[in-house]
Amino acid sequence: MNPKILSEEPISSVQLKEELKNIKKRDTELNFNANKTFEYLSELTTLKEEDFDKLFKELSKLEIPRLKELHIHKIIDLMPESADELKVILQGYTITISKENIQSIADVIKKYKEKAK
Repeated sequence: MNPKILSEEPISSVQLKEELKNIKKRDTELNFNANKTFEYLSELTTLKEEDFDKLFKELSKLEIPRLKELHIHKIIDLMPESADELKVILQGYTITISKENIQSIADVIKKYKEKAK
């Protein structure tokens, strides 16, 4: 039997952590790999889901050309502290963003990073 992929959509580490919480509530416990992933995400993510939603919407509202949902999820997962760190993250993709747009993304991230501490 070959499983078929019905759809693919990117999710962030914050969303994955919340999904694992829901599975844990439903099944009372997680399997070994899911539990290890949950432990890792608990240490890694400092952003709450409500803040994630606000940050995602705020970054989307910037309407930066060629910046896709996948890129926004990666930016939120890594929460770069400066425009230079953001440039490094985006180098992994075939996307070019102006210095002004990179700075505006960095400014939005900075606001939420301070809130998460």
